[in-house]
Amino acid sequence: MIRVNLVGADRTRTRTVRSGLSETHKITIGCALIMLLAAGYIGWTFWTMRLEEARLNQELADTELEAQRLRGVLSEVQAFEAQRAALTQRVALIEQLRRGQTGPVHMLDEISRALPERLWLVTLTQKGDEVSIEGRTTTLSALTDFVANLQNSQYFRRPVEIVSSVTETDAQGELVRFTIRATFVSSGNALATAPAVPAPGQRGN
Repeated sequence: MIRVNLVGADRTRTRTVRSGLSETHKITIGCALIMLLAAGYIGWTFWTMRLEEARLNQELADTELEAQRLRGVLSEVQAFEAQRAALTQRVALIEQLRRGQTGPVHMLDEISRALPERLWLVTLTQKGDEVSIEGRTTTLSALTDFVANLQNSQYFRRPVEIVSSVTETDAQGELVRFTIRATFVSSGNALATAPAVPAPGQRGN
């Protein structure tokens, strides 16, 4: 009598099927893991690229803001330079005018110091260093004193010339109308080349 162990064969076929299913499952899981890893890498790469793009965009925006700020600063610097140049020119002009006024102001001061009593001036004209003075006096001695005082000044070159002197009569009496011509020396060395001449009434006895 022949006996066939069907149970053992069934167990063998069951182990074979289970073994086959296990290998397929492993391959499926492995493929799934690979795909997940690939997806994760792609996602991480994309995320880092977005972060880098955002960083670069922020740097670009910051650079543009800095450029705008620098352009504003440059405009302010240019405006300041223009203002400083204008002020420098104005100061130079004022200094030039001040230097130009030094001579006339000093000349008028010297003439005022030289005026004797009973003599007054009517007009004063200056052309370069030449000065023409017209005035009135009650006596000829006051006129000669005025000329001598100018000649004794260090700022008028000798001789101081009496161009004209005319005696006139009006309701107040006799007046001497005169015109004199002198050369003004702004450096104040008119006496360096000529000896001093005392004014009338100041000579020694």
